[in-house]
Amino acid sequence: MRPNPAITTLLSLAATLALLHGPARALSETEFQEAFQQFNQATQGHSELIEASAERFTTLSKAEPAHPLLRAYAGAATSLRATTTLLPWKKMSYAEDGLAQIDKGLALLGKEHEQQRVRGTPVSLETRFVAANTFLGLPGMFNRGARGSLLLQEILKDPLFASSPAGFQAAVRARAAKQAGAEPKAAQP
Repeated sequence: MRPNPAITTLLSLAATLALLHGPARALSETEFQEAFQQFNQATQGHSELIEASAERFTTLSKAEPAHPLLRAYAGAATSLRATTTLLPWKKMSYAEDGLAQIDKGLALLGKEHEQQRVRGTPVSLETRFVAANTFLGLPGMFNRGARGSLLLQEILKDPLFASSPAGFQAAVRARAAKQAGAEPKAAQP
């Protein structure tokens, strides 16, 4: 019996694509740490690193499109690009593109991300923290402040928070304290 030429062609194409793209790979701790350090420096005033950070996290996210934390960091870094231009339409484009990526990262979160850890922190918590930080850092016209505050409160109440690394806990608490100081106080009677 002769093999079906259509099936042979499809199998050949599949084998070629597998060789070109290689096997799916897991994110290495070193890759993430290097990208995180660059992102962290970019957010600490080294604006010359914003573009490289956005490209780096976008590349990592494209390599692992189902990884919510990579998607969230790619979105946060893309949103940061809005600070690098004076052109209003570019600012809006960067901010909106970044927010869309963060929203996709949040939508990707599942139960398995409560167990997965990056730098010792549950992926579910850090993804929400990246989103909260970004949302709270945006101008009010983006209407994300309330969602950012809610995400921050969810992180603080999450049972996984207590077992997270001390550095992560300190960062979350510091952001929550900053947010509490920024929120308008209720009118005194």
